[in-house]
Amino acid sequence: MTVKQYPFYLKTTVILFGLVLLAYILYTLQGILVPLAFAFIIAILLNPLYGLFLKIRIPNILAILLTILIAYIIVGSIVFFLSLQMVHFSETFPALQVKFAHMFIQLQQGIAQNFKFSIAKQDQLISEALNSSKALIGSTLGTALTTLSVLVLIPVYVFMILFYKTLLLNFLFEVFSEKNSPSVRIILNQAKHAVQSYMIGLLIEAFIVAILNSAGLLILGLNYAILIGVMGAILNMLPYIGGIIAIAIPLLIATVTKDGYSTHLGIIISFMIVQFIDNHILIPRVVSSKVQINALVSVVVVLSGGALWGVSGMFLSIPFVAILKIVFDRIDGMRPWAKLLGDIVPTRHKGEVWRVRKKDILADKIVD
Repeated sequence: MTVKQYPFYLKTTVILFGLVLLAYILYTLQGILVPLAFAFIIAILLNPLYGLFLKIRIPNILAILLTILIAYIIVGSIVFFLSLQMVHFSETFPALQVKFAHMFIQLQQGIAQNFKFSIAKQDQLISEALNSSKALIGSTLGTALTTLSVLVLIPVYVFMILFYKTLLLNFLFEVFSEKNSPSVRIILNQAKHAVQSYMIGLLIEAFIVAILNSAGLLILGLNYAILIGVMGAILNMLPYIGGIIAIAIPLLIATVTKDGYSTHLGIIISFMIVQFIDNHILIPRVVSSKVQINALVSVVVVLSGGALWGVSGMFLSIPFVAILKIVFDRIDGMRPWAKLLGDIVPTRHKGEVWRVRKKDILADKIVD
């Protein structure tokens, strides 16, 4: 039986149309898909604890509730610690506000003197900027409400995913033919291991970065060093962009609370050292070793995830691509794509290999 071959332009058009349609569906249904995606990752992360409770003969529903409760206790403890730090910060916020206002007035006067730009015009521009940002504030409030609804939905989704775990696994095995069952089992095991390892590695990295950030800021004598250090570690989990925001916060606090620029220089040096340790030791050995995706693809998918689902898309993009690579590795026609996503860089490209082979063939003919 001959297989009909379609022209290249037709296949390319169909593929591009499918990708555009997929992106549109993902963007349109993000309110449903984002909490569901987070719930699947959290359920995979909590699955070993849930399995442990089942092994010691705890009933299924009680095991799920205990698993979610322990996760809530851990997250709640971190939030409680940060809240205590925020209380100390809020006590001195009025004094910081007064000093910041004084510095802002000095900045306005300096601009008026050096650039001949009057304070009245500056106030007018600031007023226009504030008016134009009302829509942004409204969208931010909407995002906050969406986040609150997500936090309510995620535990419900996690409970149902763990409760229907066997049903979901049976569906994945039955939707493919019986001869593909070994491949499906391998893909599921590797995907589960990749997501668990990546998330655990990310949490370990954040913990170490929080300690290093806080230690550096405490040595410099910066106020609220622990709070800023922990916030910097959390922001650092946001790929590529979080690190810039993380260093901007202590620089702003130092500007308001410290005189001179020696503390600013110390903060920059401290964060550069932490970033060096993070990029050259923690990420390669703790995080990236678990998910074998090359840097080019990581940057592209993180930015694409941000454009599609915002901050949530940035967090979800790397685990999603890691699972995609595992699937591509098990499909013959998709293995070139798996190699493209992977972090193994060949020393020679195929053109060079073919050219060498052609020379060898010509040499053999001459000898003959």
